[in-house]
Amino acid sequence: MNEYLTLFVLAVGLSMDAFAVSVCKGLAMKKMSWKAAAVVGLWFGGFQALMPAIGYFLGIQFADKIEAVDHWIAFVLLAIIGGNMVREAFSKEEEKASGDLDVKTMFVMAVATSIDALAVGITFAFLHQNMPVAVTLIGMTTFVLSMLGVKIGNLFGTRYKAKAEFVGGAILILLGLKILLEHLGVL
Repeated sequence: MNEYLTLFVLAVGLSMDAFAVSVCKGLAMKKMSWKAAAVVGLWFGGFQALMPAIGYFLGIQFADKIEAVDHWIAFVLLAIIGGNMVREAFSKEEEKASGDLDVKTMFVMAVATSIDALAVGITFAFLHQNMPVAVTLIGMTTFVLSMLGVKIGNLFGTRYKAKAEFVGGAILILLGLKILLEHLGVL
C-alpha cells in the first residue's frame, strides 16, 4: 500500500474518537453553526497533530535501543489503542453530551481524544516516518472529520458514534498487524 495512503488510513482511524465526540457535541447543540464546528475541528485537529509530534520526539530518544523489537511495540500499541476503541464501541455506557465550547472543556476533550495519537507518534520514531507530512495529514483529517461529526450529530444524533469508534479501532489494529507482517517479511 502506498505510504501516503497508509498514513491517510491511519489518520482516519485516529480521528474516529474525535469524530465520535464531535457527533455528541453536535447532538447537544440546539442549532449547529459552521463556526462552532470549526472551533471543535481546530481543537481536535490541532491536538491530533500535536500529540504524534510529541510522541515522535519522545520515541526517538530510545528508538535505536529497541530497534530489534520496534515492530512488535508498534503492533502492540496500535492493537491496544484499536482494541480499546472497539471495546468502547460496544460499551453500554453513554457519554453525557454537552454543547459547551469553552477552553477548559475543549482542552480536556482534545487531550482525551488525542492520547492515542501520542502513542502512535512514538511508533513513528521506530518507522522513520516523515513527520511534517504525518502531523499535517492527521491534523487536517481530524479537523474535517470533526466538523462533519458536529453536523452529523446535529442532524442524526448518536446513531453513527459506535460505528465510527468500531471502524477507527479496526483500522488501527489492522495497521498494527500490517506493520508487524511487513517487518517479519510476510507482506
